[in-house]
Amino acid sequence: MANIKSAKKRDRQSVGRKARNKIVRTQLRNAVKKVLESVESGESAEASLREAHSNLAKAASKGVIHSNTASRKASRLARRVNRAAASVS
Repeated sequence: MANIKSAKKRDRQSVGRKARNKIVRTQLRNAVKKVLESVESGESAEASLREAHSNLAKAASKGVIHSNTASRKASRLARRVNRAAASVS
């Protein structure tokens, strides 16, 4: 446990940030899973892809994940959806 007043405050702040980041990261993972499940089941994944892309952008803007990571994940998801759509038609 910290003894200095500012270190105690930083500790309190980090607990709150950790909880907020966990929520954002969980929503992000669930959105990505939803896209992958809809791709595997063969149904249209356009709406879930849009939601996942939005969640990725929000997580990147809040600093939960790096912006390059968000771009990479969004690109790979879109590529999977496009490949699935091409194979169906």
